[in-house]
Amino acid sequence: MTIQWCGVDDYHAMCREATEHIVAAIERAADSSRPAILGLATGNTMIGVYEELAARLNNRGGDLSQLHTFNLDEYVGDNGHCVPDNHPLAYRAYMQRYFFSLLAPKLKMNPDHIHFPDPEAPQAYDHLIERMGGLDFQLLGLGFNGHVAFNEPMPATEISAEAFAALPSRVIDLAEQTIQTNSQLTAGGDSSQVPRRAVTMGMKSLLAARELLLLTCFAEQKEPLERIRQGTITPSLPGSYLLGHPNATIVYAQDSVNLEEA
Repeated sequence: MTIQWCGVDDYHAMCREATEHIVAAIERAADSSRPAILGLATGNTMIGVYEELAARLNNRGGDLSQLHTFNLDEYVGDNGHCVPDNHPLAYRAYMQRYFFSLLAPKLKMNPDHIHFPDPEAPQAYDHLIERMGGLDFQLLGLGFNGHVAFNEPMPATEISAEAFAALPSRVIDLAEQTIQTNSQLTAGGDSSQVPRRAVTMGMKSLLAARELLLLTCFAEQKEPLERIRQGTITPSLPGSYLLGHPNATIVYAQDSVNLEEA
């Protein structure tokens, strides 16, 4: 099955489209009388998404006490541990600031159900996701170099397409382009603030999600998106792995990402 391409007018329309997908995933789980298992992402792309989503959930009401969230990644400090919550780029703090703190108390979101990978036992993350039945939904951004989560591109001469798809959650060294991009987008241009390593959900758990939704709203994402549209799955372009997924959608904000008709 091919990727569903969804061009929307602008960033705000992208946020609304993402919210529709996420709320639908939550409601499908509720209809099946089981907890929703959501994979979440961070970055500038997602800030408006979480604002829109929190508002929708607050207005919708209901009970989120059984909802579990699994974030894609977290930065790792020089000591081998996740960066502390007071680190300016910590993703735990990001999620609290931009999403969880916006949820009304009446929704009963359980803090113990908010999960992040642990650099000291990264593959335990995969085991937990598997024990819970896998991810119902995975929200994704796209790195300017084509990465998803922090699964950085690798030459096809170094790893087969199949082996890349099977990569587990793990600690990785960030690519220089990723460091510089994140410096400009989240650290005011100060690359010294950006940790050089991160712990990331692996491709195996990510691709096993029942639904993938990738959001793009930067002009720099046009190049990797055009490469994805060429139709070849390759470890040199991790985003291309959505091509092999049975239920994947790419949403692009047309005022920023000027693609031809997809």
